[in-house]
Amino acid sequence: MSAAPLVSVLLPVRDARATLPRCLRSLRAQTLRAHEVIAVDDGSEDGSGALLARAAGRDPRLRVLHTPRRGLVPALNSALEAARAPLLARMDADDEAHPRRLELQAERLGAAPALDVLGSRVRHWVPRVAGAPGSAGMAAYVAWSNGLLDHEEIVRDLLVESPLVHPSVMMRAALLRALSGYRDFAGPEDYDLWLRARAAGARFAKLPRVLLRWRDRRERLTRTDARYAPARFLDLKLRALEERHLPPGRPLVVWGAGDVGKAWARALLARGHALKAFVEVDPRKIGQRIHGAPVVGCGEVASLAPALHLAAVGQRDARARIRAEAARHGLREGTELVAVA
Repeated sequence: MSAAPLVSVLLPVRDARATLPRCLRSLRAQTLRAHEVIAVDDGSEDGSGALLARAAGRDPRLRVLHTPRRGLVPALNSALEAARAPLLARMDADDEAHPRRLELQAERLGAAPALDVLGSRVRHWVPRVAGAPGSAGMAAYVAWSNGLLDHEEIVRDLLVESPLVHPSVMMRAALLRALSGYRDFAGPEDYDLWLRARAAGARFAKLPRVLLRWRDRRERLTRTDARYAPARFLDLKLRALEERHLPPGRPLVVWGAGDVGKAWARALLARGHALKAFVEVDPRKIGQRIHGAPVVGCGEVASLAPALHLAAVGQRDARARIRAEAARHGLREGTELVAVA
């Protein structure tokens, strides 16, 4: 067996024959030669397994595991078990990596021993074919995610949405193994991993370069699998909020009496938390009562202490306005104010 590589790429594959050749070419073209690709053929029925076997015959850095059809998380954990490198990179079979992706991410992690999880900016790519999915929502998500670069920005918005595009990430193998790998449950395995890593004290960052072409397609699991439904994300966010910020008995103030704020208020009330008030800038809403709590203006924030304040809005500009107003009233983000969506 050859010397241990610096990076192991975890590549789950199922019925990806149409996109897999380009993915593999992008990995063969990596400027970092000291890598291996652990491709797990998860019971493909379209010839992907045979394609992987032929590719492995041409490049010994590609190692192929053939398994029955078990699902994404078992495939990822099988790749983790087989990986030999201290650094792990994620890749999906329908994406393409920049030639210097592995080199640049490994270089940054090597220079920053305290850094555990490193993403990159991505390019959102929608193939121009009939039946391609609408791209506006995903493009907005990518623009938001691409703007979060350092640890503080990433954890600040961790309960808004998943701040890292999973197949853009490189992480330390020791961290993922300490967390017992990916969790197989009825929810999003990547977002769950970021929350568990954060709880374990992991440090995050993102390179300010586009190093992945991230394909969007109608068959994508995030569009078709119930594990990625909004309710599954909300459940993880609620649990993380309670574990880190919201012990029993701490009252809540929700900034934003729109759909997002109301949904969070309903969910938290259902879990037994006390809602003290909504804070609104819309004068038409001030003075109302929603879910039994008064809607007040920003001028009354001082009278609401002590409480956990949630910036519960869906739009980035509205979130920024809340942050500015809350800071003007002396609320410290991360302890007294938490952004959610």
